[in-house]
Amino acid sequence: MRYQVSLAMLVLLTALTIPAWAISPDDKDSDQQALTALEARINQAPAKDQCFLYAELIHQMTEVSLRQYTAGDVPKANALLRQVQAIAHKLHLSVANNDKRLKNAEILLRRSAFRLSEMLHASDYDNRPLLEATLAQVNQADNEAMMQVFKK
Repeated sequence: MRYQVSLAMLVLLTALTIPAWAISPDDKDSDQQALTALEARINQAPAKDQCFLYAELIHQMTEVSLRQYTAGDVPKANALLRQVQAIAHKLHLSVANNDKRLKNAEILLRRSAFRLSEMLHASDYDNRPLLEATLAQVNQADNEAMMQVFKK
């Protein structure tokens, strides 16, 4: 009997500590470092690779923003969404016929748009205009990338 109680306590303790460990402050730092590293990689990449890298950055920023909304850090999430809008505009300008991995970029943009629409449906009224504007920018970049894919 004593063995079962101690085993149950061990399982309960493990179940309660793993979620707290999974969302550590180090994750926020690693997310920001990954975004910064990807931005630096975009600046050094040739023009034909930039479209895909911009799409990857938009996707990662969308995921980080979603995690921040979930954690209740709305100002940081909104700041990231504004950055997503600016990067979507840059992506729209960088789409060209000779882009490598254009279809992969289009897929990432479609996934990002889906995640943004999920955020829009789960958000409160105050955050909707920013989310709608960001979703529109990402959808526009997605449509442009899709049109370039079909032109090939």
